[in-house]
Amino acid sequence: MLARGSSGPSVVVCSTCRLSAESREDDAGQRGGALLAQEMRALQQADDRYAAIEVEEMSCLFACSRHCAVHLRAPGKIGYVLGDFTPDAQSAQAILDYAVHHDASAEGQVRYADWPDGVKGHFIVRVPPEGGIVA
Repeated sequence: MLARGSSGPSVVVCSTCRLSAESREDDAGQRGGALLAQEMRALQQADDRYAAIEVEEMSCLFACSRHCAVHLRAPGKIGYVLGDFTPDAQSAQAILDYAVHHDASAEGQVRYADWPDGVKGHFIVRVPPEGGIVA
């Protein structure tokens, strides 16, 4: 069932993603995606730079072989699905830092020089915006 999501820039976190390639959940029974979303929200509360980026959760992004997957999106911009993250503060910060650059960009394309190291090698797919194709 669909629920209304943010109409602005957001990071949609797969809340049911595995903790790692080897484990579904941590010792407390929490999934990696849920832990990653918690880390992002904690960073948002600690740093105003991330206030404009909505952190949302969705059950399964169908990127199961690439645990701790996220979808970065914003209206009229190219979106990106990234995965293979460790659900920790360092990964959460890299994703949110990239999301800030994505939000500031005209079409969703961020210069490679502005990519945080923590997102390099994590891109799975880029998604054209509704009604648009990347030329």
